[in-house]
Amino acid sequence: MNRNYDVIIAGCGAAGLYGALNLPGELKVLVLSKMQKDLCNTALAQGGIAGVYDSPKDSPEYHKHDTFVAGGFENDPVSTDVLVNEAKIDIARLIELGCDFDKKPDGDYHRTLEGGHGMHRIFHHKDSTGAEIERTLLAAVQKLDNVTILENAVMCDVKKTPTGFSFLVLHDGEFTTYNSHYSIFATGGIGRVYEFTTNSPIATGDGITMAYNMGAEIKHLSYIQFHPTAFNDEHTRQCFLISEAVRGEGAYLRNCDKQRFMHNYDKRLELAPRDVVSHSIIFEAKRTGSNKFYLDITHKDPDFIRNRFPMIYQNLLNAGIDMTKDLIPIFPCHHYLMGGINVDTYARTNIPGLYACGECSHTGVHGNNRLASNSLLEALVFSRRAAGDIAKNIKSSAESFDEYDFTVDENAPEMPKGLRTQIRAIMQKAYFVLPNVKELGPGLEKVTQIKDMLYKEDYRLDKDLVEARSLATVAYIVLTEAFKIATENAEMNIGK
Repeated sequence: MNRNYDVIIAGCGAAGLYGALNLPGELKVLVLSKMQKDLCNTALAQGGIAGVYDSPKDSPEYHKHDTFVAGGFENDPVSTDVLVNEAKIDIARLIELGCDFDKKPDGDYHRTLEGGHGMHRIFHHKDSTGAEIERTLLAAVQKLDNVTILENAVMCDVKKTPTGFSFLVLHDGEFTTYNSHYSIFATGGIGRVYEFTTNSPIATGDGITMAYNMGAEIKHLSYIQFHPTAFNDEHTRQCFLISEAVRGEGAYLRNCDKQRFMHNYDKRLELAPRDVVSHSIIFEAKRTGSNKFYLDITHKDPDFIRNRFPMIYQNLLNAGIDMTKDLIPIFPCHHYLMGGINVDTYARTNIPGLYACGECSHTGVHGNNRLASNSLLEALVFSRRAAGDIAKNIKSSAESFDEYDFTVDENAPEMPKGLRTQIRAIMQKAYFVLPNVKELGPGLEKVTQIKDMLYKEDYRLDKDLVEARSLATVAYIVLTEAFKIATENAEMNIGK
């Protein structure tokens, strides 16, 4: 197999695949998929993709306004302009590629409503939009002769070279070095740093960690979104998400006494932005002394519920709950990362030739809280722009590849067991929904010790070590940021 490529893309979700799809056909492209190619956060996205497309009542300015309100007005205005104004380009491309968005009886596309949106602008495929987009993009990329997808390929290390990058990859038990002139990191989020998350097993922050180790700027990694309505099942680490679209279609939130409570916290009720709803649940839990909460859509027509949310309906039915007549137990859990590898409007990092797209990147479009269904849109818009920038700058005559000489001691001992479990427990205790000021300092100290040990000691290089290092690194960055913010806030309060 060829070891030298024009572009290496780390990640096989929407951002990685769409980046590959938009690169010129004459470029040799390698896409690294850590596990099977359809295992990614994209495939788990239920709600849809937001965007103004062929909608005379809506406008990009309205979309931008809603994005800013949800993001606490911390959004980057230039990047957000790009996001909302170019949405129509990528929604049109998905339709052209055969993405099966739901339609109304009159043939127009059905657009749903989710929390924080003032207009019905979310395109969806039932309640499994991400899986449909992943299917569509995979089918398109697999037709390209210039793109190779390597499954079960663990990115163990990346080094900058004079001609681009060298990747140390563990595939089928063997280490191989692959080289490229340019690279796109599209490695997803950091969900597995928590005990409970909606994220897939690949979400361990590998791309963020390796970019950080190369000197890339990481920004707002403590801007973490906790989804308010994950199915409350304490027996599984990967929480099944009850899409925001369920509330968009009229579901109520109820407390342990089966009473609605959102009116006590926000006038937008169940359709307030995600951070507001998650905070409200935590406040209500403290008030009632109970963590029992429910989502209630039993007042809607049963046939409508089954047809609109077939995947959610079936998954809940498998757990013994009929959402047409039963209350759904829910509680917040980790869901999404707004921060990441800092990039500009063309997804360029501060490292020449390195781009970052999707959840591992920080474009600034989400502010401190992502508006529902903007994530898939962000992945497409900025990966397309990254591909366009690479196409404009790459020199087709550049055929030389410098290679970094990686050394691997395959006889080194395995790392100690239980380190990832310790990291998850620390994060859950120190920074869940709202930071626990008393636990931030001790948590940061423990995580720093684990991180230093994992890098200083000579442990066997394998997938477990790569992920443990990544989780320790992102936990360290998150808690460092959160501790700094908490300290600054405390000093401000003292000065008042």
